Amino acid sequence: MDGFLTVGQPAAVSAVRAMVASHVPHAVLLSGPASVGKLSLALDLAAALLCAGAEGGDRPCRACRSCRMVDHGNHPDLHRLDPEGPGGQVGIGGATRKDGKHGVRDLVTELSLLPAEGVARVAIIREAHRMNDDAQSALLKTLEEPPANTTLILLADDDEKLLPTVRSRCARIRLGTVGTRDIEVLLAARELADPPTAARLARLAGGRPGLAVAYASAPGAEAIRNEISRTLLDLLAEGRAARLVSAKALLARAASLAALLAPAAAAVTETPPRGRGRGKGAAAPSASGPGNDPENGTQPADAPVDEPVAKVSPAERRRALALLLDAWRDIARDLALAQASSARAVRDVALMEELDAAARDLAPGAAAAALARLVRAGELLDSNVSPELVLDVLLVRWPRRSPAA
Repeated sequence: MDGFLTVGQPAAVSAVRAMVASHVPHAVLLSGPASVGKLSLALDLAAALLCAGAEGGDRPCRACRSCRMVDHGNHPDLHRLDPEGPGGQVGIGGATRKDGKHGVRDLVTELSLLPAEGVARVAIIREAHRMNDDAQSALLKTLEEPPANTTLILLADDDEKLLPTVRSRCARIRLGTVGTRDIEVLLAARELADPPTAARLARLAGGRPGLAVAYASAPGAEAIRNEISRTLLDLLAEGRAARLVSAKALLARAASLAALLAPAAAAVTETPPRGRGRGKGAAAPSASGPGNDPENGTQPADAPVDEPVAKVSPAERRRALALLLDAWRDIARDLALAQASSARAVRDVALMEELDAAARDLAPGAAAAALARLVRAGELLDSNVSPELVLDVLLVRWPRRSPAA
């Protein structure tokens, strides 16, 4: 039986297998786009390190008590540290904090204890690129002199946001996007979608299996995303006033989408089908934006999906805009491909006619320029810029179809 459950990442899986068969470094940095399988691979490595049913390169066996506890998220020697708060940061934490937030210092304290199962301790820091400088500095001593039999696994969408001193102390493995066919097979294996739906979601996911699984697990989510996409295409023909008026409705629909995706993402995004929950010592679920994690807290699944944006928290608004930007980037990308006569690479084939018509009426290069602005907007959102301000600027600068359209 293959003990590794990560799909579509053969090079990264081979690198981790080689570590398990010989020597696993005390710190491993898994980097790559959100929702491509970093957490899945981290859990594979954690299972291998904690496995009690096999030896050497045959780990993990996925059948022993330790492997089953890892899969169910309740192994006492597997620790998780997730982003928290409106900005979605991994903070320094510590007993002196009065807000109760779990941080790097708390994790370091936990790792200083002897393993409960007597084998090893493993810590997974999700979205490590969201550690502030103080948190990274607090982690440095543990990276330099880790406790015996302790392995830290850092997951980062952008490893360049980590301090050079942190990166240099980790063995680094890069994950890329996953092939469309691999995502289709994953959805079929989990019985989440029929073949046509799996093919459609695999294209929409853009190489991110975690995102495809989240959409497939959340009935109604794809319909809201399609509504958002069509609204953005319609706004190409509207003036400044109409665009700004649409901002509140767009963000509200994106918040509805976040509410639907959050429970599915928390349960299955990037996680092997057998794994659920968190291990002992893990932080509470984050109330921040993505990730990747595909994945952080929004309003409960049974909350009204059209709740006014003003009534939701800053974290929820940030999460909503992140999802809106994700759909928006795809529309801009598809428009740019349509302008370049590369329709075969378009992700949302259901909008092909609308995309072709809009592309003909835009100035040459307008879609590509809009895509660059949307990418930059995602970076600004990570820097805690006001979501409403970012949205208004993007709407005003969204290309406009020629008057003859």
